[in-house]
Amino acid sequence: MFDIEAELKKLPDKPGVYIMKDKLDNVIYVGKAVVLKNRVRQYFRKNNKTARIEKMVSLIDHFEYIVVGSEDEALILECNLIKKYRPRFNVLLKDDKTYPYIRIDVKSDYPNIYMTRRLLNDGAKYFGPYASSGSAKEMINFIKEKFQIRQCKNFKNKDRACLNYHIKKCLAPCMGYVSKEEYRKQIDQIIMLLDGKIDQIIRNLKNEMQECALKQEYEKAATIRDRILAIERVSEKQKVSNISENNIDVIGLYKNEVTVCIEIFFVRGSKMIGRENYFFDELKEMEESEIVSGFIKQFYMEKKEFPNKIMLRYDLEEKEVLEKWLSDKAGRKVELKSPQKGEKLRFVEMAEMNSKITLENKVQDKTEILKELKETLELEKIPIKIESFDISNISGNFIVAGMCVAQNGVIKRNLSRRFKIKTVFEQDDPKCMMEVVSRRVKHSIENPKGGFGELPDLILADGGITQIRAIKEALRENDIDIPVFGMVKDDKHSTRALIDSNRKEFNISESLFHFITNLQDEVHNTAIEYHRKIRDKEMTKSKLDYIAGIGEKKRVALIKKFGSISKIKEAKIEEICEISGINKTLAEKIKEELDK
Repeated sequence: MFDIEAELKKLPDKPGVYIMKDKLDNVIYVGKAVVLKNRVRQYFRKNNKTARIEKMVSLIDHFEYIVVGSEDEALILECNLIKKYRPRFNVLLKDDKTYPYIRIDVKSDYPNIYMTRRLLNDGAKYFGPYASSGSAKEMINFIKEKFQIRQCKNFKNKDRACLNYHIKKCLAPCMGYVSKEEYRKQIDQIIMLLDGKIDQIIRNLKNEMQECALKQEYEKAATIRDRILAIERVSEKQKVSNISENNIDVIGLYKNEVTVCIEIFFVRGSKMIGRENYFFDELKEMEESEIVSGFIKQFYMEKKEFPNKIMLRYDLEEKEVLEKWLSDKAGRKVELKSPQKGEKLRFVEMAEMNSKITLENKVQDKTEILKELKETLELEKIPIKIESFDISNISGNFIVAGMCVAQNGVIKRNLSRRFKIKTVFEQDDPKCMMEVVSRRVKHSIENPKGGFGELPDLILADGGITQIRAIKEALRENDIDIPVFGMVKDDKHSTRALIDSNRKEFNISESLFHFITNLQDEVHNTAIEYHRKIRDKEMTKSKLDYIAGIGEKKRVALIKKFGSISKIKEAKIEEICEISGINKTLAEKIKEELDK
C-alpha cells in the first residue's frame, strides 16, 4: 500500500523528475524540480490550486521520482519521459508531423535540389523548416525555373540531351556541356537565395550580367537580368514587416474558456517561410508561461535544425535551463527573447493576433455547426459531447465495436474506445450494440471522472432503425435518457440524412454533412482497425502456436519467410530447415501438423 504522506517525507533535497501515476499505474503527469522535496509536496498541500491541478491530484494514487545531478539533466529526462508516456496532464503536441526541408547534396559534383522530411548528418545542406510541403515545393519549382540545374533524380551520362536542355532549363551536365565549376556557381547562388542573402546574390548577378554585356553575350545577360527580377519579386513577396533577424521562430499564444492556440512563425533570411498552429484543450487555468515552456520542450525535442532566437511574450521561469538545453541540441547558442519594444515586439504581437484569429475562427465554425445540429434535430440543448458507435465483424467472427467522441465540435481521438464483444457469439449487430452502449454508460455511472468522462449529450449510431432501438433499450435499462439518432447512408455509403427511432428523417446541410461524415469515418475506422488487429492476431495464432518446439521466434521466422500457413504447407522439408533452429525432425513435424 502506497502511503503518500509517508513517501512525501522521504523526498530528497535534490534536483530530479517526478512521475505521477493513477491507480491503474498509468502515468498522468511528469514534471521536473530543482528541489524534489519542495516541488512534489506542493501538490498535496491545501493551497489555492487550479481546478485542473485539483483534478490531477484527485487521480494520483502513487508517485515515483528519479534523482539527477542538475536541473539541466532533469529537463532532458523530463522531455524524454513525456515523449515516452504522453501523460494526459502535460502539455502535449497533438501533431507529431515532421516539417519539410529543402536539401542540396553539396558533396555531389552536380548537386540536385529536392524536398525531404528527414534531416540526416550526411554533409548535405538543409534549408527550412517550411510549414507545408506546398511552400517548399513552390520554392523548389521557382529555383528550377530560374536556375539551370539538372531536373533528373538519378544523374548519369546520356547519349543525347533531354528536353530541359533545349528549353534552357538545364545546362545538361549529363552531356558534359557544363564544367563542375560553372555548375557550382548556380548552386552557390541557390544556397545564397535559400540562406536569405538576397543583396549579395543580386550584387553577384549584376556583376555577372555586366561582364556578359561587355563580352556582347546579350542573350546570357538578358537571362541573368530576368533572374535578378524574379529573385527580387520572390524576396519582396516573402518579406515580413521590417524584421532584421534572419533566423528566428516567433511564438504567439491566445486562449479562451476551452482551448489554447499557439501560433509559431518561421523566419529565415528575414523572410517568413511558413507558420503552424497547435491547439491544446483543458489548459485554460494553466499560466501562459507554463504552457509556452511545455510547448517549447515538445516542439523542439526532435528537431535537428534550430533558430538562433525564439521570440515570445513571456519571461519563462525555466529560461536559462531551456536556453542551455536548446543550445546543446543545436551545437551553438540559441536564445529565448521577450522583446519589450520595436519591430521584434510587433512581430510577437502579430503572432499573437494570428493565434487569436485562428482560434476564434475555429471556435465560431464549430459552434455554428453544433447550433445547426441542435436546430436540425430539434434538441433541447447544444450537443457539446457527441458519441458514435459502430460494430465490425465478418460473418459473426471477431466481433468488436468502436466508439468515437466529438467534444465542442472537434473529434477527440484520445477519447476513442474499442470494445471486444463478450456476450454475443453470432452475427447480431443490435445485440452487440446493446452490450457496448450498456458497458459504456456504466463506466460513467460508476466513475464520472474516469476515462470515459461524463455521459454524452447526443449518440449517433452508424446504422439504421434497429441500431437506434438497441441503443435506446440499453439506455432505458440503465435509466438514462440521451437523444439517439442513426446515420442513414446513400448508395455510395455516405451519410445523406439522420433518422430517429420513429423513422423520421432529418435532412442535413452540406456543412453538417461534412461534420457527420467525419464522425462516421472516424468511428468506422476505429472499429475496423480494432477488428483487423484482433483478426490478424487470431490468424497469426495459428496451428504453429500449438506445435511443440515452435516458439515465438521460430513462428515469426516461418511467417516472414513463407508469408502464410498455406505456403508453409507447400514448402519442402529442405526449405523449412533453412530457418535457424529447425532441424529435419522438427520440419517433418511441422508439415505433419499443418496437414491435419
